[in-house]
Amino acid sequence: MSGAPKALLQSTSGAVAPTVALSLFGLVAAGGIAFDYARMASLDSELQNAADQAALAAATQLDGQTGACSRAASAASGLIRNDTRFANDGGGYAVTIANEAACDRTGFIKFYKNKDRSDTGTLTDADVHFVEVTVNSRTARFALTPIVSVLSSGALSAKAYAGVGSAICKVPPVMICNPDEPVGNGDENYGFNPTRGVGLKLISGNADAPGNFGWLDAVFQNGANGLAAALGYDTIQADCQQTDGVTTKTGMSTSVLDSLNTRFDVYANGNTCPSQYGGTCSPSSNTRKDLVCTSSNGSTCNNSNGFDVSANPYRPDTVAALPATGGATDPDIMGYPRDLCHAVQQSAQTCGTVGNGTWDRDAYFRVNYGWTTQAAWMTGTGLGSSATRYEVYNWEVAHPSVVVGSTTRGIGVGQSLSGNKWGFGSPANGVAGIAPSSAGVDRRRISVAVLNCRALTLHGKTSGIDPVKWLDVFLVEPSFVRGKGKNTYTDKKEVYVEVIGETGSGANGASNPQVIERSVPYLIE
Repeated sequence: MSGAPKALLQSTSGAVAPTVALSLFGLVAAGGIAFDYARMASLDSELQNAADQAALAAATQLDGQTGACSRAASAASGLIRNDTRFANDGGGYAVTIANEAACDRTGFIKFYKNKDRSDTGTLTDADVHFVEVTVNSRTARFALTPIVSVLSSGALSAKAYAGVGSAICKVPPVMICNPDEPVGNGDENYGFNPTRGVGLKLISGNADAPGNFGWLDAVFQNGANGLAAALGYDTIQADCQQTDGVTTKTGMSTSVLDSLNTRFDVYANGNTCPSQYGGTCSPSSNTRKDLVCTSSNGSTCNNSNGFDVSANPYRPDTVAALPATGGATDPDIMGYPRDLCHAVQQSAQTCGTVGNGTWDRDAYFRVNYGWTTQAAWMTGTGLGSSATRYEVYNWEVAHPSVVVGSTTRGIGVGQSLSGNKWGFGSPANGVAGIAPSSAGVDRRRISVAVLNCRALTLHGKTSGIDPVKWLDVFLVEPSFVRGKGKNTYTDKKEVYVEVIGETGSGANGASNPQVIERSVPYLIE
């Protein structure tokens, strides 16, 4: 064979061309699949975004009021416009949602009472807390993949599930382990439904769960001063607490309780309102308490140099009301007393954390107002025989001076005792010189989170906890050492309160003006 033909047969020039030609079909198919898959993925994202926004819009209307379901359906289907740019099925740009206003669990808009969708029975506007929205299906018709026999994405749709979450603001960061939770409980939603007017040991100085003494993480400032500011300031500067996702704070510092005491016009060491954060710790307009002061104008009243228990304090030895005859058996001054089962020495108390709501009303009005019978004080106040301490407190705010016989009594009248001791029901312009809040804030009413500590296996700092409920309580007395040894009645680590009702329920005629509740929609899935 001559040299030229042989060279031609042995040449490799242009050998890649057949390979490229054979690969071209595969490359076009791969590119087409990538292009059309991207269109399908984008359409899916558009539909899911539409479903998410529609569900959130619907959830904003779930306020429990008449027409909630209808408003939610309208919000989902009409109040927002979602476009799709990647569907090419001839259906236009809009993503549509059928407007189904019934409070049911069928169709494109489904309503639920329970987060886990375990509902049974008929729903009403007041029942609905969650909504699921499904958008109408759309199709992406493929342009470049018929070569692999795929003509369209098929019908694509999306759905979203949303509810309304809430936050509670301007409340001190306080918690309590559910006193009713049994040993071995595994139900994080185990109920706590105390009766209005019962006494409650809110803080006892003992950890109900390892490391937890009754505080939530305020997310304001670290350390004791930060907690004291969050407990004592008129305007709580801590962040809002999620009603369904709180964080517990570890440790116990009795010094922070001095901040709560400022609500009674009791200022330790001159002023226990932390100054470095710029807040004010005002007293309540009614600071009725069992402590007395060394001065008639309160100029030297503070825990270390003035406020103390009186010479003849309220100290029952048995779980019973004081004798109706009064006289030597009555104290010389009396704040709102504890429930009888909590009023005796610590070693003799017959109730646990929760009292029974029975307190010595007759003795209170006999000592402070001179009404010697139940009939007399009921007539004088207009209150019922089972009046709560909080009801008495509010009556006194409205009637600071009352003439009983020929004597003027009430929280606005200083009560002089032997040894230059004075008792005050209204602020005595203590050494801090801070006037009561003028913002309509009730300084002796706070809200606390109730947690099922056993079911939550609470220990130390724990986040994302769902409280059983938020409870409004009334601060009955300052944290103070009363008695000593076996005759100790209270110590500095105790905070005693009376139950008003569930926060935001309007219990006892009005909701807490210091509480702000905010509701925001959120996606569940």
